[in-house]
Amino acid sequence: MANILIMASDGFEQSELFVPLERLKAAGHNVHVAAPETAEIRAWGKEGWGKSVQADMTIADASAADYDALVLPGGVINPDTLRQDKKAIGVIQAFSKADKPVAAICHAPWLLIEAGLASGRKMTGYGSIRTDISNAGADVLDDSVVVDRGIITSRSPDDLDDFVAEIEKAVA
Repeated sequence: MANILIMASDGFEQSELFVPLERLKAAGHNVHVAAPETAEIRAWGKEGWGKSVQADMTIADASAADYDALVLPGGVINPDTLRQDKKAIGVIQAFSKADKPVAAICHAPWLLIEAGLASGRKMTGYGSIRTDISNAGADVLDDSVVVDRGIITSRSPDDLDDFVAEIEKAVA
């Protein structure tokens, strides 16, 4: 049983937070959500604002030492907000420095770029950010999931089965 942290803000892609949250909990893992504040954060769904989830802690209170893996849901708003948050980027860097898996899906690889983790890695992401990933020095692949030295990336909600399976494999 692993301790897994999901980090997000308002505007996360609904399925990219809830599917890993529910599946990882069902597999027996302890899963917590960190957000800029300990409040409910709202998903962006197919037709506007979607479901909400209560944050268990603030990003400032999140510590890589307490967790075995970090999950970064996508959406456009969420990673664009978090990549401007020094504390959020610090959490991502702390997981990487501790050789703990960091999993990012859809637009969330923007956070890996901001954290300086793209260069020299194989990665994937949503089609519209693949140029950003490439410009950051990564070798961009068009696969459902790509794993390279502790970084797990996927393209979109269509890849959630493979994405969650790789997270589970990484914490096994």
